[in-house]
Amino acid sequence: MAGKKLGKKGKEEEVKKGGITFSQAYPASVEEVIGRTGTRGEATQVRCKILDGRDANKIIRRNVKGPVQVGDVLMLRETEIEAKRLTKAGRGSQ
Repeated sequence: MAGKKLGKKGKEEEVKKGGITFSQAYPASVEEVIGRTGTRGEATQVRCKILDGRDANKIIRRNVKGPVQVGDVLMLRETEIEAKRLTKAGRGSQ
């Protein structure tokens, strides 16, 4: 069973039952790799510059899982929430 939906530019598009829909994502370029975070160091904290959308040219701090280096482009689902700063204190410090 197929339905109809208004797509870009107001044209009707066929939508099949069980079709895949994607959420909006905004590109962000990695400017600096700050350090490792997470209980086992599984995430990397980076500073990235939003390239498109409402917050274009804003620089934010994000946690990224997986390999990342300066110059990579991340696709962010949201650009409003920032990661907490990494602390310089080590384990056992107060």
